[in-house]
Amino acid sequence: MAPQPKRLCDIPVVPLEGGPTGRPQPVQEADDLPEGVRRRIQDHPCYSEQAHHHFARMHVAVAPACNIQCHYCNRKYDCANESRPGVVSRRLTPAEAIDRVLWVAEQVPELSVVGIAGPGDALANPERTFQTLEGIRRHAPDLKLCLSTNGLALPEHVDTLMELGVEHVTVTVNAVDPEVGARIHPWVRGPGCRLHGEAAAERLIRQQQEGIRRLVERGALVKVNSVLIPGINDRHLREVARALRGQGVFLHNIMPLIARPEHGTRFGLDGRREPTPAELAAVRDACGGDVRMMRHCRQCRADAVGRLGEDLGPRFEREPPPPALRERAGAAGLRRQAARAAILRGMESRPGRAPETMDPSLRPVRMAVATRGGGLINEHFGHAREFLVYRASPQGVRFEGHRRADLYCSGPQDCGDREAVLQSTLRALEDCEALLCARVGIGPWKALEAAGIQPHVGHAMACIEDGVRAVYEAMAKAGRLQPSPAGLLADVS
Repeated sequence: MAPQPKRLCDIPVVPLEGGPTGRPQPVQEADDLPEGVRRRIQDHPCYSEQAHHHFARMHVAVAPACNIQCHYCNRKYDCANESRPGVVSRRLTPAEAIDRVLWVAEQVPELSVVGIAGPGDALANPERTFQTLEGIRRHAPDLKLCLSTNGLALPEHVDTLMELGVEHVTVTVNAVDPEVGARIHPWVRGPGCRLHGEAAAERLIRQQQEGIRRLVERGALVKVNSVLIPGINDRHLREVARALRGQGVFLHNIMPLIARPEHGTRFGLDGRREPTPAELAAVRDACGGDVRMMRHCRQCRADAVGRLGEDLGPRFEREPPPPALRERAGAAGLRRQAARAAILRGMESRPGRAPETMDPSLRPVRMAVATRGGGLINEHFGHAREFLVYRASPQGVRFEGHRRADLYCSGPQDCGDREAVLQSTLRALEDCEALLCARVGIGPWKALEAAGIQPHVGHAMACIEDGVRAVYEAMAKAGRLQPSPAGLLADVS
């Protein structure tokens, strides 16, 4: 038996067949977009990497039924502990959802987007979904409306979505080859019957492609989610990305498989391995030359509230919405619009640090950042529930993704668990060479250094990109960025 790797980063990354030679040429970035498109995404936390630091989203769980089965999915309707798609604390009626949206929107002025993402499929529950969207549009017309779907019922509902003002639609596409799709989706509902195997996958793919075509023709901005499943579609996703580019898809979000036995999914119970961070980065890079790539997804619950990476949902679960929300909705909308304008002005006026000219042969480095939001290095190491990971190179700073973590400082009652939490965090950040945070205790500092991760607190409250760039330039001046022949950093570029 082959020896098992001791660290996630020791699992070899297999290059994608048919992938590009060298780094793919990037598609249009946000700064290069037409002005009309830029304005449509500037405050959308899922469609804009910059916006996700500043704006909040809300998912309303009004769609319990689903019309396909996925081996990575197990819907739960009364779960407060798991953080993954398909999970909610409770299902809402359309009327309850509208009132909850108005309540959250009144209390969270940075809320800019409301979406329906389950816990089943939004378009397998069309009456509940459309009643909810219509009510939100009537009482809070300043909020963007979003919808997520597997695409099976999408073609027949495109006209209704456009009439309701839904301009951002996410479609989950895991394969464009029925043979691959059949290994992910064991059945789908067909006309009057349930289809299985490749016939099911073929129908799903056909419906997805037709629905995306109609959405793009109507001017919607389409985001496609794809779940990266090692051994099934990892080498196939480049073909998916090429198909999406031909269809005019705006954004591609390649997400890692979540497959743990306690979630009760087929893949979790069968022991299907989740991809490593290096594998995920390699597939995203290989596909990034075909479609604009989303790297900041948090794989949210179907009832998530707040900025990506935080969940304010429990705050609004403790008591029912107050009365007279609909009567106050107009005034609350004006306050939101003023808050949104102020946030956008702050984003545009924030000065950037001019980068130094650097030797292009210097190797890239991954760095972790602790942040509470706002695009700043403003979180204590021990208070971080996640770390953002950035790739610094002579060409600039790029956001790579996030790594979840347990709280190291959660109160005196949990002191005995700190060592286990710290070791878990070190494993999550094992491919990073630096960590930027507002503060860090002496114990974790020594542990990070021993693990080869240098802590930095000198850039507290600085813009994330500026702090990462400054640390990278300091590493270059210290002679620490000469090309590495092999090892941990070989797969960063």
